[in-house]
Amino acid sequence: MRGLTKIAPGPGNLELTERPDPDPAAGHVVLEVVGAGVCGTDLHIADGEYATVTPVTIGHEVSGVVSATGQGVDAGWLGARVVSETYFSTCGRCDFCLAGRPNLCNERRSIGTHVDGAFAPLLHVPVTNLHRIPDWHDGHAAVLAEPLACVCNSLLDRTTVAPGDDVLVVGPGPIGLVAAQVARSVRGRVHVRGTPHDTARLAKAEELGFETSSGGACPEADVVVDCSGAAPGIALGLERARRGGRYVQIGLAGKPVTIPFDLVCFKELTVTSGFASTPASWRRALGLISERKVALEPLVSEVVPLEEWERAFAATRSAAGIKFVLDPR
Repeated sequence: MRGLTKIAPGPGNLELTERPDPDPAAGHVVLEVVGAGVCGTDLHIADGEYATVTPVTIGHEVSGVVSATGQGVDAGWLGARVVSETYFSTCGRCDFCLAGRPNLCNERRSIGTHVDGAFAPLLHVPVTNLHRIPDWHDGHAAVLAEPLACVCNSLLDRTTVAPGDDVLVVGPGPIGLVAAQVARSVRGRVHVRGTPHDTARLAKAEELGFETSSGGACPEADVVVDCSGAAPGIALGLERARRGGRYVQIGLAGKPVTIPFDLVCFKELTVTSGFASTPASWRRALGLISERKVALEPLVSEVVPLEEWERAFAATRSAAGIKFVLDPR
């Protein structure tokens, strides 16, 4: 099968190459990939800013159908419509694993970086990664369950947003629009901030019912959530956080940035973050989907054949839409 492969470290080095068809190991399944979302992390991988074990098929936001099961896997999984957590393996013994935080395990190996990921027709993952999606849920939009789980790890697992909080989300990309909806689901009052470059994305935020801005005055907030990963966005967030407020870093810069970090001291801000997801945050994410407290379908801008990956990457990089999904079928 052909997969989008990081063939060597450094900028570029992405090609569609022949990859081995997977056979499910014991306790594992093979998914027929329905959709795989193009993530900012994939752009960082393309730019050589995020470490991978090459050669490797990239892609980690995935939905699919179970097409084969390994020894010991309940046959009832066959044909199931699912999304998958991103771990391929962790040690299972360290303090982080035992505390339900395998995302921080030093021995963690993940799909799309350490082992072959979802930008291919088939994907091999542990059955413990799987979550069924509701029958009514669109299979392409379901790729956003993974970023939703990441946001839940950052905002809900630590109860960062409380009812009545004024919440400023900086960066109206896919993560930002998911974060805005998660904050609203716990009754935060949300404002989404972008730049003049984000016209289409801010329009989508307004369709979802959020106040927006892209210039001029920006409201102060009890909670600031940076989803931009850009130095100007991070600086704006630190400046607009109220004294004694909370600042949450979700966006990745991919490189060192210069920011006014003294504001953390001057305002006595509580700074938190979240790296990837946890089993608990996945359960929260699937609960929000099942209860229809987040809308993922409106965030899918286009479904693109795998062969047109360069166009999908370019559109993601230029903020021409929200989420672009590759469908290898």
